[in-house]
Amino acid sequence: MRLEQISAIAPLRRIPRPRDIPLSVGVLLITHDCIGSSLVATVTRMLSELPLALDSLDVPCDSDPDEMAALLCSRLEALDQGAGVLMLTDIFGGTPSNIACKPPPGVPVRMVAGVNLPMLVRVLNYPQLALDELAEKALSGGREGVFAGSEA
Repeated sequence: MRLEQISAIAPLRRIPRPRDIPLSVGVLLITHDCIGSSLVATVTRMLSELPLALDSLDVPCDSDPDEMAALLCSRLEALDQGAGVLMLTDIFGGTPSNIACKPPPGVPVRMVAGVNLPMLVRVLNYPQLALDELAEKALSGGREGVFAGSEA
């Protein structure tokens, strides 16, 4: 799949930031197929406003990793408002996380693997946090959002 085709499939969603809000961390979901865009659509419906710039990079199974890496660079640059970008991937060791492990120089990034809806909601509830602190919130949100049901 060519970069132009991928760009057409997953256009960049730019979320404007009001001028009176200090610089904040951007959030990029890098996932297999449509997992990331589905999570973004769901959280957008759940919350009336997104407090952080949020986008997804859906990695098709037949995509070229080098072309996806180029697309990653453009997404990171678009999301970085000066405070860096938190990258959330679906599974460590998969193509999306391997792409995320090679970010371009100049954009501060942190990567957390195992993205789920509780993790994303937790991240979006702490827009004032710095990049490292937000990565820790992502980890705690992901862990604490998973439960085993008991018999009724």
